[in-house]
Amino acid sequence: MRIRIVGAGAMGRGIAQWAASAGHTVELGDVRAEAVTDAVEFVGSMLDRAVAKGRMSAADRDAAVARLVPLADPWAAGPDVELVIEAVREDLETKAEVFGKLERALPSSAVFATNTSSLSVTRIAATLQDPSRLAGLHFFNPVPLMRIVEVVPGAATRPEIPAVLTGLVEGCGHRAVTVADTPGFLVNHAGRGLVTEALALLEESVARPADIDRIARDVLGLRMGPFELMDLTGLDVTAAVIDSIWTGFRYEDRLRPSYLTPNRVVAGLHGRKTGQGWYAYGEGAEGPAPEPAVTGDGDRPVFLAPSGSAGTAPYVDALAGALEAAGVRLERGAGPSAGALVLVPVWGTTVSGAVRSGGLPADRTLGVEVLPAAGRRRVLAVTAATDPSTARDARAVLARAAGDDPHAVTVVRDTAGSVAQRLLSSIVAVGASIAERSLATPADIDLAVTTGLGYPAGPLAWGERIGAARLLELQRALHTTTGDPRHRPTRWVTERADLGLALTDAGTAVGDCWG
Repeated sequence: MRIRIVGAGAMGRGIAQWAASAGHTVELGDVRAEAVTDAVEFVGSMLDRAVAKGRMSAADRDAAVARLVPLADPWAAGPDVELVIEAVREDLETKAEVFGKLERALPSSAVFATNTSSLSVTRIAATLQDPSRLAGLHFFNPVPLMRIVEVVPGAATRPEIPAVLTGLVEGCGHRAVTVADTPGFLVNHAGRGLVTEALALLEESVARPADIDRIARDVLGLRMGPFELMDLTGLDVTAAVIDSIWTGFRYEDRLRPSYLTPNRVVAGLHGRKTGQGWYAYGEGAEGPAPEPAVTGDGDRPVFLAPSGSAGTAPYVDALAGALEAAGVRLERGAGPSAGALVLVPVWGTTVSGAVRSGGLPADRTLGVEVLPAAGRRRVLAVTAATDPSTARDARAVLARAAGDDPHAVTVVRDTAGSVAQRLLSSIVAVGASIAERSLATPADIDLAVTTGLGYPAGPLAWGERIGAARLLELQRALHTTTGDPRHRPTRWVTERADLGLALTDAGTAVGDCWG
């Protein structure tokens, strides 16, 4: 295929390298001639690096470079061009001008694709004489390494075009997901679950950014915590995406932005690129403060309070077994002794609520995370009535392990559920809301999130690990305990819990009943 790429910046040259390496002839154009020259040199250097690392032969490198065709004029006639990929700046007028010129220069048979990450594909297409020839083809940076591409048909896109673009993407070794033309498309939309809930936890002073990041990594198994991720992406970019998706979905509570971000953006605290975000960067930066040493009495007996949830019984049993294996004295019976620590395994509820409903001693009752940890970390929740020395002892008890390697223990403020439960519930809920709107298939949602965001599982598959019924119980408890509509259960989760279906099951659609 002969492909013309207009825009020789970071995205354009990445797409050029990807397509040329896969055997396609790539015309590369830009209004700045020096940008084209720089891009061709950059692609050559990246291919040289691939040869040096043994990922490509020298002959394949030479062939790929030979397939790069620099254009002196991006609007030159191109009777053999079959596909145009636009990769210019995110501005509707600029993109409309580019496609207007291309429409006059290229044959009507050429398919147009925009690499927009935030603009409506339909609105861009509407500026063309023939809007049916354009679709979205959203790559991620760096293109050769991020092996996922979103194919986004606009409202007027010809029905055969998404299949053509999907075939191209997969023929070049990447994975393609088809998603509706909606704010944030798929990956950016799905990513709001983690970040918006992390900001909400910070708003409520449940934990510090470093502690939320530690829990996200060591309990949920994410590669980066949400605040580390915002610093990497840039808080200015993150805040703009959050706002655009929230307004685009007509102020959906589940996507609600935080009041914390606007002032930080105005102050220039954007993250790595400015040297200061949620963390400090650059020479002399010390990074997050280290966790305090464990100083309490780890020999105090523990009374593990009833969870009140049959669905969490396996989690509680596993925690009890691990504590006993580490030599912790667990008390059995109707209630705790006078000197025992009381640990409440919360599931969408609060420790303070358990104190009230169970008549537990407020000064020595604390919450404990029951989700199986991906690493060696446990989480302890304290209330406003917790005795500080008791909290230190509880931390020492939870740090105990059967082997020589103790557990890290993070202390957070009591909240509905826990930090990990709220983050996970939000991730699943946003993914489920995408599925129930039919913006993408369950399989594509999970594929896009694992490939594009690097999560250990897609949101629906992750929720299925918990189970629809157990997850529904968690979301209902969060909603009831907080009264916040951001936690309300989705129809997708509720229906599948009622019917005994997997969260990954697309289920029967109306169209399935027509044949």
